[in-house]
Amino acid sequence: MNPLLDKLQPYPFARLRAAMQGLSAPEGITPAPLHIGEPKHATPKIITDALTASLAELASYPLTAGLPELRQACADWLNRRYDGLSVNPDTEILPVLGSREALFAFIQTILDPTAEGEKPVVISPNPFYQIYEGATLLGGGEIRFANCTAPTFQPDWQSIPEDVWQRTKVVIVCSPNNPTGSVLTLDDWQAIFALQDKYGFVIASDECYSEIYFNGNKTLGGLQAAAALGRSNKGLVMFTSLSKRSNVPGLRSGFVAGDAELLKNFLLYRTYHGSAMSIPTQRASIAAWNDEEHVIENRRLYQEKFDKVIPILQQVFDVSLPDASFYVWLKVPDGDDLAFTKNLWQKAAIQVLPGRFLARDTEQGNPGEGYVRIALVADVESCVKAAETIVSLYR
Repeated sequence: MNPLLDKLQPYPFARLRAAMQGLSAPEGITPAPLHIGEPKHATPKIITDALTASLAELASYPLTAGLPELRQACADWLNRRYDGLSVNPDTEILPVLGSREALFAFIQTILDPTAEGEKPVVISPNPFYQIYEGATLLGGGEIRFANCTAPTFQPDWQSIPEDVWQRTKVVIVCSPNNPTGSVLTLDDWQAIFALQDKYGFVIASDECYSEIYFNGNKTLGGLQAAAALGRSNKGLVMFTSLSKRSNVPGLRSGFVAGDAELLKNFLLYRTYHGSAMSIPTQRASIAAWNDEEHVIENRRLYQEKFDKVIPILQQVFDVSLPDASFYVWLKVPDGDDLAFTKNLWQKAAIQVLPGRFLARDTEQGNPGEGYVRIALVADVESCVKAAETIVSLYR
């Protein structure tokens, strides 16, 4: 077996299951699963209709580069969504099977474990999406963390030593951030670009929560930030997905956009990887990217939940509306996120995720400790009821 597999750590939900073994919820209470970020809103009919109407095309092998119509739909969406963009669908767009597998594969195409000298480094925000770590380790690299702490929850790039920056090949940006919901400003992007100019790394921008924002405050994307600052997209790629935007996590559809040279090599890798998207999935994806009405309604539902849940939680907790995403990053009153999680389950059958399971220990501490992630993915009534119960337990 590949010895690098031994370096992988259990996924947060596996750690949660292990930590909760032997603990029971009260009888007669329906569990409230607020720990997993799986969208629960209905899949739009425009997408399912496009999928079922094209099932006959399952008889054809799909191309890894995807249908020209899909790449065009993705480029058109980017150009509509972000000011100042003009993305070439033929060279700067690559369809992928969701942002998760694409992030995992992309990092391994950048790292060169055969190079002489010290291991290549990938820098990740902390807390973070565990795919970043797994891809780095299996690619023969070393992962280093920039902690995201209050009040801004932005990565502390200054904590990374000079000698580590010199070995850095990839910096991962997650904006809107999972789990904190923070969003990078243009000044934040400018600081990252300055570091890129100095050290020459690739930026991988994970933007899968970009369409869940509040009060009309659109999030800023990496390609948009580069354009606003008069930069090209050289060394910059962004990853996005339909899972959260369009409530189709099971469709496994997204795309990567940015540096044409990087995408050319990524396409070569994917051709061998066997990761072409089925044609019916591509047809459904075209319908999704070309329609905004269902996205507006999706965003309205999340806005309603946060408008109702946050004031309830604020009766007891120090919490505020995130910049974006469907997560509440809740600071627990006594600082013990695991004890808080266990208490909610044992007393009210409410499931949340301890922040420590989403982060790693560093010299500056574990930035997830003392927080829990609450995913407001259920219906409005269920989310409100859960918030009221949590408050009643901690008054």
